[in-house]
Amino acid sequence: MPYLTLSDGTEMYYKDQGSGQPIVFAHGWPLSGDAWQVAMKFFADRGFRVIAHDRRGHGRSSRTYTGNDLTTYASDLAQLVEHLDLHDLVVVGHSTGGGEVVRYAAQHGAGRVAKVVTAGAIPPIMVKSESNPEGTPIEVFDGIRAGVLADASQFWLDLSETFFSANREGSKVSQGAKFDFWRQGMLCDLPAAYDCIKAFSETDQTEDLKALDVPIMIAHATDDQIVPIGAAAMKSIELVKDGTLKVYEGYSHGIFGEYQDKLLADILEFIQK
Repeated sequence: MPYLTLSDGTEMYYKDQGSGQPIVFAHGWPLSGDAWQVAMKFFADRGFRVIAHDRRGHGRSSRTYTGNDLTTYASDLAQLVEHLDLHDLVVVGHSTGGGEVVRYAAQHGAGRVAKVVTAGAIPPIMVKSESNPEGTPIEVFDGIRAGVLADASQFWLDLSETFFSANREGSKVSQGAKFDFWRQGMLCDLPAAYDCIKAFSETDQTEDLKALDVPIMIAHATDDQIVPIGAAAMKSIELVKDGTLKVYEGYSHGIFGEYQDKLLADILEFIQK
């Protein structure tokens, strides 16, 4: 299994499969690169090289007490891209991973990144403020912190319900998908899980979005109960130079089932334009 030793000694686990134009996938909190397994096979089967890493503190990467912030995440991704010497690169990120790839592309991607794709992504900023009245109140994120500290295992089980909108009538998400969310969450080290809450909720990525000089596809589901579309995709599309907005009616934050099928087809079409 490949690992990359980052500049601060952190061991980053990654998967690298297939051949062709490279696509790097960045996962959401508190997951790992395993969240992208179906997508990786989909694109590898269609002639792409696919790479997915476990963010520091997540999955099989080192448990790090420091560096659990978007700037470090983007720097870590840049080191992986440079290590693999990737060019004509497509970066795809879900949720917190969307923030990671946007910051990476804006600050490190010149000459390497061809296109950016986000799904249910956190930019421009999640937390509510006078300048962001559509955001989520800080008390919600304080509650998430308290839940993670008190009983992370139960918290991941509970969170899987809203993550996949399993609390909606007619939900088709499987129990297995919810258990897999729990499994990946249990691999996330507590300091990383806790610190990442501040990273994904309070990091202002307005300038990152404005700085992007490559096409970006911004995908978001209307029943996203984790990252509400109005405070995220609908604002992000107004800030980028060359954006394509894809809205998925009635689907959840979690990428599963019909939503996954539609999203992957749309990403393929966007890459091939």
